[in-house]
Amino acid sequence: MALVFKIVAADAWREVERAGVFEGAPVDLADGYIHFSTAEQAPETAAKWFAGRDDLTLVAVDADALGAALRWEPSRGGALFPHLYAPLALSTVIWSRPLPLGADGRHDFGSLAG
Repeated sequence: MALVFKIVAADAWREVERAGVFEGAPVDLADGYIHFSTAEQAPETAAKWFAGRDDLTLVAVDADALGAALRWEPSRGGALFPHLYAPLALSTVIWSRPLPLGADGRHDFGSLAG
């Protein structure tokens, strides 16, 4: 199973779990799609957009379950990033967990395996 990852404010993700669907964070709504990262891209995404934040949740999603609404498009440095052009159904979420800061001030992703 191929996984893609979303970094979300913990309080926002708790609301998503109550609502049963994720429409997107403010940046997603502004851009017209939900931004995801691969396992390789996620640490750089965290450093670029969420540096120093200790109030985050990391969400792992089954990329295959997203179907044609998931598109791989060029972004940072021309790399292909996964973008979801639909709301995220919780049924496609494999797991979610806190994304803590390590002693070095960077986010500690642990294992990102499925």
